[in-house]
Amino acid sequence: MEKEYLPSDYLPIFLQFLFAGGFVVTTMLATHFMGPKKKTSHKLEAFECGIESVGNARNPFSIKYFLTAILFVLFDVEVIFMYPWAVNFKELGIPGFLEMLVFMALLMVGFFYVIKRKALDWE
Repeated sequence: MEKEYLPSDYLPIFLQFLFAGGFVVTTMLATHFMGPKKKTSHKLEAFECGIESVGNARNPFSIKYFLTAILFVLFDVEVIFMYPWAVNFKELGIPGFLEMLVFMALLMVGFFYVIKRKALDWE
């Protein structure tokens, strides 16, 4: 038998959203009104971890940096999906194992595509 959910059952979720939103709004307003307002040319300069800025920050650089970062995130997130499977390996049985084989095959197809396109080769 399925339990019927009343609107009052969702009150904790609503309150959590309300408090989270209120915290964000309060913090943004407090920093805006209480923060310093004096803007000098020295304060508006770019700051690079204590190193003096040299040249223009808009100089183009290799797209390989972005590609490597995106591929890292992509494959890292896919590996995260393996953790719940590993925890519930015995309960999932053979169907769960076959589903993970399909998942791993798709992961390997993507990996071999990246290797074939030489996305990770640096000049």
